Amino acid sequence: MKTITTTADLAQFCEEAARHDYVTVDTEFLRERTYYSKLCLVQLAMPGTDDSNAVLVDPLAEGISLEPLYTLFRDTSVVKVFHAARQDLEIFFVDAEVFPEPLFDTQVAAMVCGFGEQVGYETLVRKIAHQALDKTSRFTDWSRRPLTEAQKTYALADVTHLRQIYEFLAGKLEQTGRARWVAEELETLLSPDTYVTQPQDAWKRVKTRTNSPKFLAIVRELAAFREDYARTRNIPRNRVFKDDALVELASLKPSNGEELNRARLLLREARKGEIAEGILKAVAAGVACKAADMPQPDRKREKLQVNPALADLLRVLLKAKTESAGVAAKLIASASDLDMLSAGERDVQALRGWRHEVFGADALLLCEGKIALAADGNDVKTVKV
Repeated sequence: MKTITTTADLAQFCEEAARHDYVTVDTEFLRERTYYSKLCLVQLAMPGTDDSNAVLVDPLAEGISLEPLYTLFRDTSVVKVFHAARQDLEIFFVDAEVFPEPLFDTQVAAMVCGFGEQVGYETLVRKIAHQALDKTSRFTDWSRRPLTEAQKTYALADVTHLRQIYEFLAGKLEQTGRARWVAEELETLLSPDTYVTQPQDAWKRVKTRTNSPKFLAIVRELAAFREDYARTRNIPRNRVFKDDALVELASLKPSNGEELNRARLLLREARKGEIAEGILKAVAAGVACKAADMPQPDRKREKLQVNPALADLLRVLLKAKTESAGVAAKLIASASDLDMLSAGERDVQALRGWRHEVFGADALLLCEGKIALAADGNDVKTVKV
């Protein structure tokens, strides 16, 4: 198997790949010790049935540039095929602000084609390529050099089997006319907003037991400080302080070092120096926040008057529709979505795009009393009222 370590060799491979309809792509990276993922390996394969058209690209090799790969990503005549692409795309967007287009994500396509929710690569290899994967190298340190033969074999398999999976799923999408469904699902993956966390919005990811605006104002300032500190130093958020410590600090509201040291969950390194100073400033800013500037929790869901009987009927309808369409039910609507529908809420994903065709249109008719559900043997059918 070939490992590319120079820009010239990468350019040669990418120029050849540009003459094909598609190329499969995967990455190996580390993120345990950094804020941004550290790219350690890129795997690429052109159409074929063996390893001869597949390569490993070493982004840690001295002097190598990934610009030839990014040129290939910008070539819209070549489909770039990934499996569960989100983290891979984040790496390339952060590094070069580039997205591979057109994109095909086999995990998304597999869900649309009836393989279940968030189906894993190993499952698709087994069911479509009828091969078994050796996953023993999955959690190895990909930044260490030289790579072992086992690591190389494992990494290459992530793009060689992907060719057969892509061809199978692409064919099935063409037969069923569902390629548009996949395109709709990929819009989020190709949006820069998916990969950029603004410090002032970081608090929205922190789980709290209270929705008090005063409390959330402190949470917001602490989360913003942590996000900015972690990003500028390229360290994990949890290395600054963890979520449970953040919530504890928002409750304690320390105003000096002595009060800060009363926090039970704070790491030792965070009790002094820049982190301690940042915490105290963030808490002070949160405490001083004016009422008009405090975060306002979304209380819409709390005010919903859920109709339990209608919610149950919607669950039956969802099960019937997804079984008929061969699509994972959770891909269409969650239990929460169904509760919102039964309460009269219409800003629900299940009512938009291809989901509306499969389920949403009849769900609205059911909510409006225009159709009923009836048993038809082992199946459930809709009946006009």
